[in-house]
Amino acid sequence: MTTITTGRSIHQKGIIAIVAAALLWSTGGIFIKLISGGPFIISFYRSIFTIITFLVLFKGKNFKWNKTGLLAAVSYAGILILFVTATKLTTAANAIFLQYTAPIYVLILEPILLKTKLRRINIATILACFAGMSLFFFGKISTGNMTGNIVALASGLAMASFVLLMRKNEPEFQLASVFQGNILIVLICIPWMFGAATPTVPEFGMLTFLGVFQIGIAYALFTYGLQRVEAIEASLIAMIEPVLNPVWVFIWYGEQPSVYAIAGGILILIAITIRTIYIEGKKRMNAV
Repeated sequence: MTTITTGRSIHQKGIIAIVAAALLWSTGGIFIKLISGGPFIISFYRSIFTIITFLVLFKGKNFKWNKTGLLAAVSYAGILILFVTATKLTTAANAIFLQYTAPIYVLILEPILLKTKLRRINIATILACFAGMSLFFFGKISTGNMTGNIVALASGLAMASFVLLMRKNEPEFQLASVFQGNILIVLICIPWMFGAATPTVPEFGMLTFLGVFQIGIAYALFTYGLQRVEAIEASLIAMIEPVLNPVWVFIWYGEQPSVYAIAGGILILIAITIRTIYIEGKKRMNAV
């Protein structure tokens, strides 16, 4: 009984950590919209502050590495740069909902890479999510929005890759992957810094928040939680982010997503929520 209680406590701590991370992540869209700099400028400054945060919090743990960890760092860099780019090119709702197609890729790839069972409910969820994704490309859409949507989908693929690689890797290398991913982002973005305008004082404050809290502390919490829950569960809990991200942008920036985007996002969230409830119900039945 003690072992079961301890296991549940560890699992609950993992869930709480991922919920907190998702809440912090959800603030990204509004600040990215408000900051006048381009995606590579924003990514550069944000990662600088994230690197400083990780050095303060984790010190020598940041410098451990292995092959899987380095691959995760590359995926991480892809997530951040692609998402900022997508948010600048299309609506915040499109960018975040299409990034969160990541669970679809996890459902497809996890049985192959991590040798987990492919359930029928997962196949149904994938089909429903693909239907939701298609709605983002309906109606009137500009070339910029179309490009942003495609970039957002690529960000989702990078996110799925990151989650799977982090789950596959040893815990001692996971935080280091995030740290190294931010170093990679800084190196990629350096060419765009030449001749770039200096951020205003308010923008500098926003960039600091993005680096320290929205990314640095949030990814530390997510990494902690990922060590205690399954990869797909972590992806599903983090769906709090796409729910709140466009809400903050609408309130503070006034950007309203299209009806098709709202419908697509709702369909994706409903499909994944039903899948989560179904799986959790199965676990409880098996535990009885």
